[in-house]
Amino acid sequence: MESTRTTIPALSLSWIPHNLVFVLVSLVVCYVLARAIYQLFFSPLSAIPGPWYAAVSDLWITTHVLRLQQCKTNHRLFEEYGPVVRVGPNKVIFKDITSMRSVYSIYKFDKSRFYKSLLTMTTLDHIGHAVRRKGYAQHYSPANLALFQPEAHDHVLELVNALDHVGGKYPLDCLALFRHFMVDVIISSSHGYRQGALTKWIHGGSDQSRLQYLTFQRGESSTMPSCLWNLVCRIPNRRWRQICDSDKTIGEFVGARVYEMRAKEGMGATSDSERITLLQRLLEYKYSPQQQMPDHDIISEMMGHMIAGSDTTSNSLSYFFWELTRRPDIMRKLQAELDQAMPDCRVVPDSTVLQKLPYLNAFIKEGLRLYTATPSDLERVVPPSISKNGSLDDSFDLMGYALPPGTVVATQSWSMHRDPAIFPSSDSFIPERWLQGPDATEKMAQYLMPFGTGSRQCGGMNLAYTMLRNTVAALIRNFNVAAPPETNERSMEIKDAFVIFPAAMECKLFFHPRN
Repeated sequence: MESTRTTIPALSLSWIPHNLVFVLVSLVVCYVLARAIYQLFFSPLSAIPGPWYAAVSDLWITTHVLRLQQCKTNHRLFEEYGPVVRVGPNKVIFKDITSMRSVYSIYKFDKSRFYKSLLTMTTLDHIGHAVRRKGYAQHYSPANLALFQPEAHDHVLELVNALDHVGGKYPLDCLALFRHFMVDVIISSSHGYRQGALTKWIHGGSDQSRLQYLTFQRGESSTMPSCLWNLVCRIPNRRWRQICDSDKTIGEFVGARVYEMRAKEGMGATSDSERITLLQRLLEYKYSPQQQMPDHDIISEMMGHMIAGSDTTSNSLSYFFWELTRRPDIMRKLQAELDQAMPDCRVVPDSTVLQKLPYLNAFIKEGLRLYTATPSDLERVVPPSISKNGSLDDSFDLMGYALPPGTVVATQSWSMHRDPAIFPSSDSFIPERWLQGPDATEKMAQYLMPFGTGSRQCGGMNLAYTMLRNTVAALIRNFNVAAPPETNERSMEIKDAFVIFPAAMECKLFFHPRN
């Protein structure tokens, strides 16, 4: 009898990988759709106007940040959607003077994580910042800055002599020129010695890469994931290496100064001068009677002051003088005023004299309105609870919209400074607008925030105003400014990576000595 054998077919597993991929893709698609539907229709921020694709993902606004046009993009959104716009799943921007006071002055919201990428050791919370600010606030008081006025005038005269040396024979890159000038000023008042960066640069003996790309590095690295930024920094290109290494270079420089000063103190070397440098103040500062300010916090603070003081003022000055090349009528008015105020063109008047020159100060205010160095979002985070009238609310009322805790809110000076209801012909450079009656100028001043606003306003504002007045006065008194063909509207188009800079990454101008 012949036996029969039943053949069992082999189990095929080939269908599993394909089906698994399909299931995973389906889950991802469902998650993305569900998240998009939630953000568009059910999120607490869904009622706030703005582009629907911005509400779904941060990708859209991030692309504009990477293209260095966040300020202009936000401004267009205000023009299209009104004074409150949702620009991300968890971010709202606004343009309103009352809300600005609430966020930055009354409730003093903490900074967002964005600022950590701008300066790794910065303080995000208001209380921590207030403790640090006490250590350096006195340094920037008008009375203390007056003690450093002779050194400031020396640096200005050095700048005038350097430009006289060139004699207008060829154009100079003002971004580098003013940056090296401000580095000398900051180091002189902060560290107490002469660096000579400007003289070395003028005579070709200094590598300007130390500071040239620092603000660009901070703006770009803050918008990229760290893994992507690390990959970018591996590009074998000299300029990219300068961009990526600039932060490290500044840290090493500042750290060396801190340790040198610590060593001098340890050997009993003290200064009997009434002028106390910023570094000396921080080395002596205590968070509490038992806790000295640690060196890493001092290094962080000193880096922040050097970066903020050199990059911002130099960028604004470059745009100020470029504007004068397009407006000879303004240059003539400034020169007429300064010729009387400065009979000796090599002697810069005291700050008290320059503060009283109406057209000079109107020019600087108008310059800061259009060319403030940091016109970008000042991000803050809605706290877990808001204290109102003795009770605690779990949301923040922003112009009628209830924002839950954790929402990022921000305004930008770019838009506040270009409000046509406050500044007629807002895109035009008109110093005369600041020479109107007190009612008009006081209202405009409320919207002017070139150094930020509220409790986190730039601590070095007084120093910046002093150096802007000194520099503009001395250079306009001694030189006529002109632009070569390569410095034009296209090359000077404003790009922003938290701070502004020209599209060409340079601003070449002639400084012709006046007869």
